[in-house]
Amino acid sequence: MPSVAIEYVILIPLLFSQVIVFPFVASTMSSSWQDSQRNIELQDAADHLASTIQQLYLTINNDDILAGTVTQASTLPVTVSSYPYTATGSLSSPSDPDSTRILTVTLTLEEVDNTATAAAVLGPNVQWITSTLRSNSADASIDVQKFSNSTLVFSFGG
Repeated sequence: MPSVAIEYVILIPLLFSQVIVFPFVASTMSSSWQDSQRNIELQDAADHLASTIQQLYLTINNDDILAGTVTQASTLPVTVSSYPYTATGSLSSPSDPDSTRILTVTLTLEEVDNTATAAAVLGPNVQWITSTLRSNSADASIDVQKFSNSTLVFSFGG
C-alpha cells in the first residue's frame, strides 16, 4: 500500500503541472506564430507600397508627362490580419542636393503595434509632404503633384 501513496505523491504534481503548463505553452506558441504572420503580411504591404511609389516616380518623372496632379488609389488590402493600419513616409535629406533621395515608408498595425518599413529610391527632384494613409479610409491614395520645373511632390491621401 505504501507504494500507491508514493505513486500519487509523484504523479499528482506531474499531472497538475501538465494541465497548467501545456495550455500556457500552446497559447504562447500560437501567439508567437500569429505575430510572425502579421509581421510577414505587413512587410509585404510595406514593400508593395514603396514599390508603387517608386513606379509612380519613374513614370511621372518622364519629360513627356506634363505638369499636373496624379492620384493613385491605394491597391493595398484594407486590413492586415483583420487589423487596420496606417502608413507614414519620411524622405531622406542628403547633403548633396543632386543625389538620390530615399523615402522610408512605415506601416503600423493600429491595435497590436506591429510595424514594418520599406524604402523607395527616388531622384533629387522629389519632395515629401508629411501625411498619413489610413488603410480603412475610402479615399486612401498616393498623390503626386508635378510642377513645370520637374519637381515632384508626393503625399498620402486619406
